[in-house]
Amino acid sequence: MEALDALTQRVSSSGLVEPAPDELELHTILSAAARAPDHGRLRPWRFIVVRGAARKRLGRLMADAYRQRCPEATPAQLEKEAGKPLRAPLVVVVAAKVDEQSHIPAIEQILSAGAAAENIMLAAYAMGYGCAWKTGDAAYDPAIKAAFDLTPSDAIVGFLYLGTNSGALAPPEPFDVSAHVVEWRDSEAP
Repeated sequence: MEALDALTQRVSSSGLVEPAPDELELHTILSAAARAPDHGRLRPWRFIVVRGAARKRLGRLMADAYRQRCPEATPAQLEKEAGKPLRAPLVVVVAAKVDEQSHIPAIEQILSAGAAAENIMLAAYAMGYGCAWKTGDAAYDPAIKAAFDLTPSDAIVGFLYLGTNSGALAPPEPFDVSAHVVEWRDSEAP
């Protein structure tokens, strides 16, 4: 697939099933992620790969964290939270391990991890896989960060769900880019 096709045609998947990328494909996808812009060459990204039974473990962690945030949660809400990692056969948790001692601002390190996440989505799409980027309260929860050996100042930028699309993808919605472009011009007359 041509790079511009992936950039202009990629859409998030709504249903993901087996097969997920295999080891070699995942290595290629994560290698593409590691080409994200990275001011200071800090390589702040961390890619936590969750598959198989580990998805249930992540689901229990998410449900426990939800119960801590919302003590009045119903069993149905907890079950829904626990089921989130089962939405796809493979979950890649993309995080920024922020180097607070660096002169590179934390926001730039987090943006680098976000760019890495986008590269994962584009690479997966180019290889014929579907992907959906999710966050939610779990991405900001200190207990979930701690489970992944992240500190409170680190950031989970997304839970990327990968697999094979269970149905046809909707075409990209038309988008008027010009409505979002502002040209800043020299105000002085020539």
